[in-house]
Amino acid sequence: MRAKGICMAVALCTGLAACGDNPTEQALYGGGAGFLGALALDGNPVIGAAAGAAGNVIYCKTQNTCN
Repeated sequence: MRAKGICMAVALCTGLAACGDNPTEQALYGGGAGFLGALALDGNPVIGAAAGAAGNVIYCKTQNTCN
């Protein structure tokens, strides 16, 4: 179970680090990371994708490091 948690953390960090050029790309990157993270932890992948997409878009907007 610890290995799954580590994989999820890496996937989420990678998803957040890859902001994308526009809000659509940001949502896709974050959604993919959330989806994979939910699968790794036996969670609901739909909720994980939605949370990841929203989280990455918000992160990119507040950090002003993304286009």
